Amino acid sequence: MFRNILMTGPALLALALSLSFTQAMAADLAAGKQKAKQACQVCHGIDGLAKNPIAPHIAGESEIYIQKQLKAFRSGKRQDEIMNVIAEPLTDQEITDLAAWYAAIEISVTMPELPE
Repeated sequence: MFRNILMTGPALLALALSLSFTQAMAADLAAGKQKAKQACQVCHGIDGLAKNPIAPHIAGESEIYIQKQLKAFRSGKRQDEIMNVIAEPLTDQEITDLAAWYAAIEISVTMPELPE
């Protein structure tokens, strides 16, 4: 029984740390929308549907994916002359908010009908 308690100790600590981190970085959709209007709207649109032919659509994209890409642009690990400039001043909280905003947008897809 004592062994089970010892083995769960690290797991409980990891869970507590992850919960406290999640609470500290809770996304604010309104702040994400506001930042999107300031920094993203020209190319990606406020709705996440690209207005610029060289920008990808990001509506409904995975929150984790958007965060990872913005952090890569911010650090310079991923290179793009426009995105590096846009992402460089973003805080972790702003990245969390932006990712939550674009991930929360629901999109639907209609497949074309092909003749049989």
